[in-house]
Amino acid sequence: MNIVFLDSTAIPKHIPIPRPSFPHNWVEYEYTSEKQTIERAKDADIIITSKVILSREVLQQLPKLKLIALTATGTNNVDLDAAKELGVTVKNVTGYSVTTVPEHVLGMIFALKHSLAGWQRDQITGKWTESKQFCYFDYPITDVRGSTLGVFGKGCLGTEVGRLANAVGMKVLYAEHKDATVCREGYTPFEEVLRQADIVTLHCPLTETTKNLINTDTLYKMKKGAFLINTGRGPLIDELALVDTLKTGHLGGAALDVMVKEPPEKDNPLILAAKTMPNLIITPHIAWASDSAVTTLVGKVMQNIEEFVQQLNQK
Repeated sequence: MNIVFLDSTAIPKHIPIPRPSFPHNWVEYEYTSEKQTIERAKDADIIITSKVILSREVLQQLPKLKLIALTATGTNNVDLDAAKELGVTVKNVTGYSVTTVPEHVLGMIFALKHSLAGWQRDQITGKWTESKQFCYFDYPITDVRGSTLGVFGKGCLGTEVGRLANAVGMKVLYAEHKDATVCREGYTPFEEVLRQADIVTLHCPLTETTKNLINTDTLYKMKKGAFLINTGRGPLIDELALVDTLKTGHLGGAALDVMVKEPPEKDNPLILAAKTMPNLIITPHIAWASDSAVTTLVGKVMQNIEEFVQQLNQK
């Protein structure tokens, strides 16, 4: 089996990547551009990748390919219809970040409610050293306990975020689907969550119906001064609308771990805004990446490969 890992830098260098037990040739590239994909993968039986685009046009030129083993949950970088038509199996990985993503969200909640980014920026400029008294009060500080958290998406991540939020004294509301005619037990109507929540956190999948779920209309239905957190998918949010809402002061702040385009352009409005707005926190899509989560991830990727080859040999 020829195995080609097209973007190994999706895994931190200090985390060892296990190798399969069956005879194989292993080729690894740190990055693979769109123009390099076909040449590098043309002899591959198995491709390992996180974010390399495998379109119909690309897949049609990889006649030996049998398996795409994704080092991620998302499959939007693969043309799944084309893969199925061409007899290529696609396997992703789930459940590896059920601890680290919710912890990242909880950290973002505390950072926003206590204005930690603003205080930290001040230390870089030396503002505290110039203060005439022991402290100053330039940024708002509000309690996490007693706040209402609106969770959009009640899968394993959203549920664990809710559990952690309950543990620190927050009230948790799980939002029903937008425009749903019936509200399921355990859920609260979509717009009611927007109105009540002090903090909204996004954990729903990216689909045609959830793209730009958070837009000018939904942002202004949120409580004035509320916070928005997104560790799900960047396109869940209309980025320009978010910038505008932060600038008007209607939104109290935002914390993002994902963006529409990754990496973002240098002139991305949110990236520019974060340079001057202490209430806008951006982390580079690393909420999933604790050492334990990545170790679990690569183990599951190899398990997917081993199981696939075993089934192939039994045919």
